[in-house]
Amino acid sequence: MHPSPSVLIVDRSEENREVLTTALQRKGIRTYSAARAGRGAELAQSLHPDLIVLDLELDHNSPEKLCSRFAASGAKKAPIVLLGNLHRGAAPPAEEIVGKPYHYGPLVRRIEEILAAGAQQVAESA
Repeated sequence: MHPSPSVLIVDRSEENREVLTTALQRKGIRTYSAARAGRGAELAQSLHPDLIVLDLELDHNSPEKLCSRFAASGAKKAPIVLLGNLHRGAAPPAEEIVGKPYHYGPLVRRIEEILAAGAQQVAESA
């Protein structure tokens, strides 16, 4: 039996972390959360989540710096879903960018789709 997928939610909003945690756990997805980028990078390195949900407004960093920080954390190549609005021309390395304000239902469905695609790739490479 394979372990359930895991998602790391790094968002400064406690409400967003709680709502996403509850919605994902109801779908059988393990969740971890952090309110700051530094703590999120530490968790990514130690827990190796299958996907990272990352608030673009964390710690006043640029999207590129945030994505680079998580890539440099030594975490496996987990896809990143960015939450927030980008300036024109910005294209950080993320699987998905979800503009604010957003609705939780479609976001949770998109997270499930990305996790399922990742699981299928792993199964095909085995």
